[in-house]
Amino acid sequence: MDRAELVELLSPEGLRLLDGLPEWDSKADIVRTVADLRRQGHSAGLVAAVLSQAKLRSRARAKFGEFAAHMLFTEAGLEQATRLNVAALHAGRFARAGIDHVADLGCGIGGDALALAAVELEVTAAEADEVTAAIAAYNLTPFPKAEVLHLPAEEVPLGGIGGAWLDPARRTTSGGTTRRIADAADYSPSLDFAFGLAERMPVGVKLGPGTDRDVIPAGSEAQWVSVDGDVVELAVWQGAVARPGVGRAALVIRGDGAAELTAPADSEDAPVGPLGDYLYEPDGAVIRARLIGDLARANGAWMLSDGIAYLTADAAVDSPFARGFRVLDRLPADERQLRQALAARRIGTLEIKKRGVDVDPAALRTRLKLRGDESATIVLTREEGRHVALLVERI
Repeated sequence: MDRAELVELLSPEGLRLLDGLPEWDSKADIVRTVADLRRQGHSAGLVAAVLSQAKLRSRARAKFGEFAAHMLFTEAGLEQATRLNVAALHAGRFARAGIDHVADLGCGIGGDALALAAVELEVTAAEADEVTAAIAAYNLTPFPKAEVLHLPAEEVPLGGIGGAWLDPARRTTSGGTTRRIADAADYSPSLDFAFGLAERMPVGVKLGPGTDRDVIPAGSEAQWVSVDGDVVELAVWQGAVARPGVGRAALVIRGDGAAELTAPADSEDAPVGPLGDYLYEPDGAVIRARLIGDLARANGAWMLSDGIAYLTADAAVDSPFARGFRVLDRLPADERQLRQALAARRIGTLEIKKRGVDVDPAALRTRLKLRGDESATIVLTREEGRHVALLVERI
């Protein structure tokens, strides 16, 4: 979205048209919709702007729920925006630390600033991109204690501000295509600036969950967060917003519930042993936080093979930190023999899970030539270093 498009969108005509559109339907005849709106006298630029926003609002419901219907977005801003339930956890950190004025530096479309303002904190949000800053200002209009500055993070005056939240730009948009920035050194603002603020005030920094762990400053709290099985962020906390004695944390959110595994540092892996009656797949946040060993010891489990994130045990365990499978049978690891074994069981629908083996599940599924009316799940992995194929069922 460019400046001219935003001006049209924010006009009374533009906002009325946007709010009056029916809910976005990806199967609708868009050409006909455009033609209908043009016949009503709306300019081509305005029609394109409102339809783009309607599509983004529809996608944004997964992150912002009902609030999305009253917000504006950019493509890159929505991609990087924090889910509202996770942003509320960020805001809670600052509130519990007694910080009543927070700078959101690099606020994007304002997702985290919304959560901070919603718990009645004063918020100074800043965004270097002019269009994105204007969108954030629109989204924060209901909160009188929140202001948005069109400034780079490095130029924001921080006098009187008690803490800072930063979500460095990790995506860039060019020619209508949004792509991830691969090198953390190219983030904006830079990580040196973000973590350097901790010398002045408590700081939280949001990073991608796969960020190189070498960038995490010593003595900080690193918390990986997953939502409904998807690891969504690494939050690095410093100063009063970091918890004493917590260096690594895995926060697992499923539906309305949450559970957390914490430790002072990476945990030592559990011993390796033979396959038990049950197989466990740790949540991605636990894997990223390197707390698999602690999870194993807490549940009487052991590693199935060195360096592979599967645990095994002889007892069924109900844990929010892992998905469990009952092991039904060992199948041949050889592909031809595996195909014969599945055919003998009349398996026509197959879920393939894998760790520690170089195989494309979709391509393998085609080569297995599945036929039959039964369904199954197999796990391709290693047991004490050896390739295995396991027939399992979820528990």
